[in-house]
Amino acid sequence: MRCITILLLCTLSLKNIAIGQNSNSNPKQILISAIPQSIAVDAANTAVIIVDMENDFGTKGGMFDRAGINISMIQKVVGPTANVLAAARKVGMKIIYLKMGYHEDLSDLGSEGSPNRERHLQIMHVGDTITAPNGTKSRILIRDNWGTEIVPALKPIDGDVVLYKTRFSGFYKTELDSILKQNKIKNLIITGCTTTICVESTVRDAMFRDYSSVVLEDCTAEPIGYGLPRSNHEASIFAIQTLLGWVSSSGEFIKAVKTQQNAVAAKH
Repeated sequence: MRCITILLLCTLSLKNIAIGQNSNSNPKQILISAIPQSIAVDAANTAVIIVDMENDFGTKGGMFDRAGINISMIQKVVGPTANVLAAARKVGMKIIYLKMGYHEDLSDLGSEGSPNRERHLQIMHVGDTITAPNGTKSRILIRDNWGTEIVPALKPIDGDVVLYKTRFSGFYKTELDSILKQNKIKNLIITGCTTTICVESTVRDAMFRDYSSVVLEDCTAEPIGYGLPRSNHEASIFAIQTLLGWVSSSGEFIKAVKTQQNAVAAKH
């Protein structure tokens, strides 16, 4: 506990220093107000990551909803996330979608008796055939089905990267790391669901690989512990801002992008 307190004091004391250092930064830099301190990024080396914003997690009739899980908090982040995507695309940031999804034969679900396989089969009924809300036949959390499509308001466009993943972390047995390296990406703007599971897992793996992650709190959501005096979402956000990365909001991100655009325009 004492170590955490010391870390918090150190990071908070650096906040004003960081702002001062970045106040005269070049026009290409986007200075995002965040916790524990502001962070300057360049659109050219920054990617926006959208984690698991697919029908099976965030749409009525999808896997979570069918399992009786409250998805209202996931649906609430769609609007802010759409605004972030619009702002990021204006300055040419790379957009990367991560989607949980398995092969038809479930060969990538995990070995017999493994937690990933057992929990997904027993609780989420992965692989079951259902009738989707649009009237089509769909299999729960199976690739190229209705359930693994990105929610309509956040649909990818040409040039965006879409990657399937089979575990909570976006880095586990995917091309994410190689794509980031190929594009010389150093900073990640993280959005999506769920905060405690797939978002935090991805942020941890990003930190282990020396990427700087900025989690936009109002663009992430967690059903587990929702409504408790101290939610799982809040616990993950606290861990991220303390040791794993930075925490900001859609409003601060968009404001930073607009400020940078205005600065560039003023020089022309």
